[in-house]
Amino acid sequence: MKSPPPDDKTLAARAAEGSQRAFRELLERYERPVFSLVYRMVRDRALAEDLAQEAFVRAFNAIGGYNPGYKFSSWIFKIAHNLTIDHLRRKRVDTISLDGSPDALTAEEQARTRPVVESPGERPDAYAENRELGSEIEAAIGRLRPHYRTVTLLRHVEGYSYNEIAEIMDLPLGTVKTYIHRARLELKESLDHLRENL
Repeated sequence: MKSPPPDDKTLAARAAEGSQRAFRELLERYERPVFSLVYRMVRDRALAEDLAQEAFVRAFNAIGGYNPGYKFSSWIFKIAHNLTIDHLRRKRVDTISLDGSPDALTAEEQARTRPVVESPGERPDAYAENRELGSEIEAAIGRLRPHYRTVTLLRHVEGYSYNEIAEIMDLPLGTVKTYIHRARLELKESLDHLRENL
């Protein structure tokens, strides 16, 4: 019987002892989620690839400081988030892209950055409507300011708790709740036109 794969904390401990194989396995597990988070923050594929790679380089160099009292995923997301926010502040990049701008997500890019689940037996027209709705929501999230965007992605895409988001973003719990509340209000306002078409 094949033994189960080691958990993140075991791999992190091995990586801290110098095992490149253990770190490579962690990289394989988190490369896509980290890239996805960064990409949705900067909305530029090449830049997201560079920042995600830099996040893993920093994680590799700091692996000895990882505290196993926290999820490894929270730790690596925190590194990626801080790195991305630092970049945005330094470059003063306007990450709020408008529909149709060069930085807006195309349908192809959306398909590559998030799984699309088609329900069994779903009609083609319903499938197309769902894809269009997904694109509208994705664009609305992209228009949020970076911190609001991050809390929304961590909460509703990655499924993190408020406490975990506070840890990742190094923010007080109350601030996280406020950001999520305000982001929801902005998204509701941004997507109100969809309800009129229903």
